[in-house]
Amino acid sequence: MNILVLGSGGREHTFAWKIAQSPLCNALYVAPGNSGTAEVATNVNIGVTDFESIKELVLDKQIDLVVVGPEDPLVQGVHDFFLKDDTIKHIPVIGPQKAAAELEGSKEFAKEFMYRHKIPTAAYESFTKETVEAGYEFLESLNPPYVLKADGLAAGKGVVILNDIDEAKAELKSMLVDAKFGSASTKVVIEEFLDGIELSCFVLTDGKNYKILPTAKDYKRIGEGDTGLNTGGMGAVSPVPFATDEFLNKIEERIVKPTIEGFKKDRLPYVGFVFIGLIKVGDDPKVIEYNVRMGDPETEVVFPRLKNDLVEVLQAMASGTLDTIDLDIDHRAATTIMVVSGGYPEAYEKGKEITGIANIKDSIPFHAGAQLQDGKVVTSGGRVISITSYGETYQEAIKKSYQSIDKLNFDKMYYRKDIGFDL
Repeated sequence: MNILVLGSGGREHTFAWKIAQSPLCNALYVAPGNSGTAEVATNVNIGVTDFESIKELVLDKQIDLVVVGPEDPLVQGVHDFFLKDDTIKHIPVIGPQKAAAELEGSKEFAKEFMYRHKIPTAAYESFTKETVEAGYEFLESLNPPYVLKADGLAAGKGVVILNDIDEAKAELKSMLVDAKFGSASTKVVIEEFLDGIELSCFVLTDGKNYKILPTAKDYKRIGEGDTGLNTGGMGAVSPVPFATDEFLNKIEERIVKPTIEGFKKDRLPYVGFVFIGLIKVGDDPKVIEYNVRMGDPETEVVFPRLKNDLVEVLQAMASGTLDTIDLDIDHRAATTIMVVSGGYPEAYEKGKEITGIANIKDSIPFHAGAQLQDGKVVTSGGRVISITSYGETYQEAIKKSYQSIDKLNFDKMYYRKDIGFDL
């Protein structure tokens, strides 16, 4: 098969790394890709939402399967684009159609879906610029901390948690009236704060059947001890030590099954990955959010633990035969530490040469914001490279990742030294 992966981050490098291992894959392309995907696939400089150029590439390279990495093309309807075009509608796309991608495209849509299908989540209300005063009143009815979420896609930065009521009101005004997040915050969801520890659940579905991938936990804050600004993720651990069999059973019965059934009842066409952001409150799981793709950096710990041929799994998803697949999961723990540009998630410089990647032998470096330039690997984004390791315990795996990071270098490089601290 000839396969195309859309995206350019650590998640997409992990996809490409795993797909390239399959004897079923003849040629592998990544658009636009990065310096890591260039080692296992052919990069094509096309943007993930340039659907016409993607179509030309698919026809030119006789692509048999398209795997969508990030959320933007899904929310914008790349799957629907394929289905509406007679020349490419026969090519399977892994990723939900636009109607189902609204689960990530709109926080309000997701909350309504959860309420409709009795999926446990935080109480909430939605507000617009016209109802900002009602939003202030709703904030006053809650106990701190206050959780404000931009309804639309805001590159992982649209969630704000504040302890002070006046700050929360000012933030609501900033989001709704001053359009802090542009069109993403024309509507804001305010919800009750849930106190607990977070984890991520990843589900594969062909629209009828589902399989649950290993759990993972990522670390969103830039600073140690989970302090400072939110990022796209500074590291991840899999499996999650506190997710006992009993707790995993609650996730499946109360959340995964009603989610998949909800897709059928609501006629939401869904072939792809469901990322369920969870919080453990007491002994019970509740849903914080849905994403309609794999997480990043969680993919960098989940896929390395999957022993199956990923192409076989993707084919089963595309053909509606996922029930014939048994997932084979490595018993070892996997951890990843994200190395980022100095200044991230605020302003940072690009084009810094990265040295030492070839010296890493005990871990897998997954490139994210890194590109080839004049034969050198240079930084091109905030999150630059993710260092994944295996271990009999997550502590052993984390230690290996840190030892491998010692071999890496670029100007102003930064990483958290406490991943797994709360486990």
